Amino acid sequence: MPGKALVHYESSDGVAVLALDDPPANTYTHEMMRQLDDAVLKARFDGDVHVVVVTGQGEKFFSAGADIGMLADVTPEFKYYFCLHANETLNRLEQTPKLVVAALNGHAVGGGLEIAMAADLRVARAGRGKTGLPEVNLGVLPGTGGTQRLARLVGKAKSIELMAGGRTFGFDRALEMGIVNEVWETETHPEFMERVVEYARGFCPPRMAAKAVGAIKRSVQTGADLSFEAALALERELQQQLFASEDAREGLSAYVEKRRPEFQGG
Repeated sequence: MPGKALVHYESSDGVAVLALDDPPANTYTHEMMRQLDDAVLKARFDGDVHVVVVTGQGEKFFSAGADIGMLADVTPEFKYYFCLHANETLNRLEQTPKLVVAALNGHAVGGGLEIAMAADLRVARAGRGKTGLPEVNLGVLPGTGGTQRLARLVGKAKSIELMAGGRTFGFDRALEMGIVNEVWETETHPEFMERVVEYARGFCPPRMAAKAVGAIKRSVQTGADLSFEAALALERELQQQLFASEDAREGLSAYVEKRRPEFQGG
């Protein structure tokens, strides 16, 4: 018998929506991470998907992070491999050459924020929750990329202050610090998700050259961890691939002909 669906996958018009679903707080277990991993790979291989949206099911939580009850019951060896696989899953999300948007519909704390930070862009529903990495209050550190990704977003000193103090804060403060990109006022959860999906479709053909968007993502995400010269070499290689693409030919022709390009994603 198949297990419970902990990650729902839906796609239409170029956008795949991955929804974490384990009430009440969408905390993740190894089973959820395996399903998220499978969903990331499904979106990666789907030629009709250009943008991935990750969100939480329900009104209150994006995700409260790892299931603490589960972690309290397993062996140290299991904890290690659990964290290793979670890191690998989020790295796969971050390195997939398709734009990823985290839609923060509710609280995104601990490992929930770590999932969101592996996305390329983060949008949040105003007044619907808090965020932060408070793992120090459990006697541990943010172990799914949190220490590294937060430092890359807000700098070393601020990230140490936030994590060592175990602070959580609202989405408006997260916006000020550059942890989220947008905070939107919406009346209902469906309205928020409709707006997120429409936002995501703005990066899809025919409006946008999705292959170029993916290459920009890969150049930034991968290049940030390389030497400057190696990052420039990566940029040149990605640019050369784009120059050979149909969308580049369309974009250049449209510019010369003074018309709006109609991109196909190829």
